[in-house]
Amino acid sequence: MRNLLLPVVFVFLLTNINAQTISDYLSVPFPTELKSSADGKKIAWVFNNKGSRNIFVAEAPLFIGKDITKFSGDDGVDINSLQFSSNGKQLVFVKGNPPNTRGEAANPALLQTPTERTIWIADLSADSLRKIGTGFYPRFSPDCKTIAYLKQTEIWSANADGSKTNERLFTARGSQNSIRWSPDSKKIVFVSSRGDHSFLGLYDIDIKKVEYITTTVDNHIQPAFSPDGKQLAWISVPTQKDIFPFIPEREGLPFSIQVKDFYSGIIKEVWKADPGPGSKFFNDLPVTDNMLLWTFNNQLIFPWEKDGWVHLYQLDPATGKAQLITPGDGEVENVIISRDGQTVYYTCNIADIDRRHIWKRDIRNNISLQVTTGKGIEWSPVITESGLVVLHSGSNRPAWPAQVKPDGSLTDIMPGQFPTSFPQNKMVEPQAVQITAKDGMKIPAQLFFPKNHKAGEKHPALIFFHGGSKRQMLLGFNYGQYYSNAYALNQYFADKGYIVLSVNYRSGIGYGLNFREALNYGADGASEVNDVIGAGLYLKSRNDIDDKRIALWGGSYGGYLTAMGLAQASDLFACGVDIHGVHNWNEVIKNFAPSFDTEKHAVIAKKALESSPMNFLDGWKSPVLLIHGDDDRNVPFGETVNIAEQLRKRNIPFEQLILPDEVHSFLLHKNWVKVYEASYRFVSGYFKQ
Repeated sequence: MRNLLLPVVFVFLLTNINAQTISDYLSVPFPTELKSSADGKKIAWVFNNKGSRNIFVAEAPLFIGKDITKFSGDDGVDINSLQFSSNGKQLVFVKGNPPNTRGEAANPALLQTPTERTIWIADLSADSLRKIGTGFYPRFSPDCKTIAYLKQTEIWSANADGSKTNERLFTARGSQNSIRWSPDSKKIVFVSSRGDHSFLGLYDIDIKKVEYITTTVDNHIQPAFSPDGKQLAWISVPTQKDIFPFIPEREGLPFSIQVKDFYSGIIKEVWKADPGPGSKFFNDLPVTDNMLLWTFNNQLIFPWEKDGWVHLYQLDPATGKAQLITPGDGEVENVIISRDGQTVYYTCNIADIDRRHIWKRDIRNNISLQVTTGKGIEWSPVITESGLVVLHSGSNRPAWPAQVKPDGSLTDIMPGQFPTSFPQNKMVEPQAVQITAKDGMKIPAQLFFPKNHKAGEKHPALIFFHGGSKRQMLLGFNYGQYYSNAYALNQYFADKGYIVLSVNYRSGIGYGLNFREALNYGADGASEVNDVIGAGLYLKSRNDIDDKRIALWGGSYGGYLTAMGLAQASDLFACGVDIHGVHNWNEVIKNFAPSFDTEKHAVIAKKALESSPMNFLDGWKSPVLLIHGDDDRNVPFGETVNIAEQLRKRNIPFEQLILPDEVHSFLLHKNWVKVYEASYRFVSGYFKQ
C-alpha cells in the first residue's frame, strides 16, 4: 500500500505545484506615471505591487532602479502626479485618494489614519522624504524654488526647501486648475472653471496680483507658454448647452486656438476648426501633460479629427495654416516634445490597429518615423540622454519599463523584479477577428483559444466587454491597469478550457471618429447591443463552441452590455458577470452632468430609459453575478441596488459581491483577486466546469 501511495502523492504534489491561481495572473507589479527629468539623466515611475505602491528612480545610462519610498501593504492609497524639478534633484508626488461628493476620501482598507491627498517631496541627493501638506496637482516652478498646487478649489504654494510656511496665493471664484508656470517663474497661468464656462487667469508672483486673460462665455483650456515666455496659446471651446455624455456627437461648434502676445497685449484667434465632423474638440486623450506644444520655430502642435482620426497637426500661428503630420488610419496618444522643440514623440496604432507603438516626427525635416515595431505594445515614451524609455507589454507579459535601443529593440529595466510566480508559459496569443453585428456592422474583436484546443471539440465560451466606452482592448496586456487585469482574467479562463471573445464594440476608441461616435450608441439607442448579440451568434455558429454554455462579463460600460445581453437575449447567453454596470442611463448621465434634468430634458430622458437594461427586465431569465463597490464615483452604487430589487421581483436568480468603501477602479489588490475568483467560480459553477 505504501509503495502504491507514494507515486500518487508525488503526482498530486506536482499538479499543485504547477497549478496557477488568479492571484498568480495578477502578480506582476504594474507601472504607471513614467516621467523623466528635464536633463534626461533620471526617470521615475510608480510600481503597484499587489496593492503596495512605491516610487522607483533610475539614472541613465544603466537605469538601475531604486525605490525612494518604502510604503508597504495593500492599503488602497494611491500615488500619482510625479514631477521632477527642472534640475532633477527633487521629485514631487501625491499620495492619497480624492474625495467623493460628501468629501470622504476613499478608504477601502478601513485605515484608521487619513487617506486624503497629500503632497510629498523627495530630495534625491539626500535620500530624504518630506510631506508638504494637503493638496494635489503639484507643479515645480522652472527655477526649482517653489511648488504651486491645488487645495480644494484654490492655488497654494510651498517652498521646495521647506523654509517657508505654505500659503494660499490668492482668492477667486470658481474652481482653479491646470497650473502653468511661465519660463521665468514669475507668473502662473491657470484655468478658472465656472460650470458652464471658464476663464484663463494670470497670477503675478512679484506684485501678488491676479487678472483674467479671457472673459467670454466659452471654455478656455490647455494653456501653454511659448519657450521664451512671450506668448501664451490655448484652446477655446464654445459652450454648448444640453450636450450630455454617452450620446453620439460627431461635430459641434468649432473649437479654435488663440494666442496672447504679452508685449502688445493682443489676443488673436490664429486658427479655427472647419465646420462638420471633427469640429468638436475631443478632450479625452491619454496625454503626458498638455495638448498644445510649442516647437523650436514657434509652431504649435495640436490634435484634430479633421479626417476622422485623432491626428496631430502643425500650426503656423502667423499664417493660420495647419499641416497634418501623422497621416494614416490610426489614433495618436501620449504626445511629448523634446527639450529643444525639434522632435515630437507619440504613441499610436497607425499600421497596427490593435496595438500601440512609438513614432517620432522630426520638425526640421518634416519626416515621421516609426520607432518601435513588432508584436509588442509600447506607450508613454519619455526622453533621456540615453534615448527613449517606454512602458511595454506583450501577449504573454504585462506592462514593464524598458529602454529603447537605437534599432528599436527593448531592454527591460529592473528585470529581476519580475515575479517568477507569473504564469507566462500559460498565456496564449489572441487572434484578431472580425464579427458581424446583428445590424450588419463589422466589429473588431480578439479570440483566445485554450492551449489544448482541437477543431470540432466543444468548449464553453466567454464574451468580454471593456468599459468606458472610450477604451480599446489590444492584442496583449493593456496599458491601463483595469484592462490589464481584465486581459489576465481572459487568459485565465482560456487556460481553464474556455474560448474567450473580447469585443471592441462600437463607441470605443482606436477605430476612428465614426466608430467612436457610433450612431444611436449608449443612451441614444444602445446600438452596441447589436454587437453583443452578433458576438453571441458568431460563437454559436462555431463548431468548437457548446452553444448552451456562452457567458458574458464586463465592468462599468461592459457591465451595462452584459446586463443588456442578458435582458434581451437570455436564450443566447446562459449567465453573466455584471461588475458595477449601468442599468439606468438617466442616473449615470446625471452623475457626470449634474445639469441633466429628466423633466426639463424629457425627450432625452425617455430615450435614455429605453436604452437601459431596466427597460428590458421582462426578457431577463439568465442568472447573473452583481459586483459593486459602494463608494463608486463613476457608476452610482444605486444602479446595483435598483437592479437587484427588480431581479428579485421577477424571481431572476442572482448572486452579489459588494465591496465596502471601494471605488470604481478597485484600489485594493485583494479586491481584484476576490472579484475575479468570484467571477470564475460563478461562471464555472453554473457551467459545472
